Amino acid sequence: VEAAPAAAPAAGAATRKLPRGSVLRAIGVVCLCLASGIAGYLGWLLWGTGLQTQRAQNELRRTFQEELRHPGNGAVRLPGHALYDLVIPRLGLDMIVVEGTETADLQKGPGHYVKTADPWQDTGRVGIAGHRTTYLHPFLHLDRLKPGDRITLKTEHGTFGYAVDRVSVIPEAGSGRVLNQTKRPTLVLTTCNPVYAAYQRLIVTAYRL
Repeated sequence: VEAAPAAAPAAGAATRKLPRGSVLRAIGVVCLCLASGIAGYLGWLLWGTGLQTQRAQNELRRTFQEELRHPGNGAVRLPGHALYDLVIPRLGLDMIVVEGTETADLQKGPGHYVKTADPWQDTGRVGIAGHRTTYLHPFLHLDRLKPGDRITLKTEHGTFGYAVDRVSVIPEAGSGRVLNQTKRPTLVLTTCNPVYAAYQRLIVTAYRL
């Protein structure tokens, strides 16, 4: 009696299982690719954006120096336009401040809140915002400032010095009150807090000397 032939495998059925080692290697490759992608993105945020901002600052400084040589040329004040030179010796900071605090403006450097005062006015508060972790992170170490530290704003209308009055942290909600105008000429610097988060605001206020 002949033995019955073995049943043929069903159509589409796998005839052989992948070795476990191959599956693990495939998973490892996928994880490595994901990790590389995340690392590349973080690298761009922390360092690549800084290169972008440095290029913008170089161009802004050239424009600003030209305006200092020819003040009052009647140029229209546009968002992203070079406005002041901000110098904070304790932080080793020397950057051009641009007009505006929209995303595109702050990618160039610290930005002037458009509805706040200018340094040369006899009253009012100058408001300046800046990134803390990306785009050259100009305000990364803003928390290191202490009362009495000097801040200088160079403008086409002259150079104005300030002394830090207070360094504080407040909730993000309602933080806009720090931009309220003052009777005496003052300055406020704002940035996100804590580092790598944005649910608070780090605030530095200063009075004009």
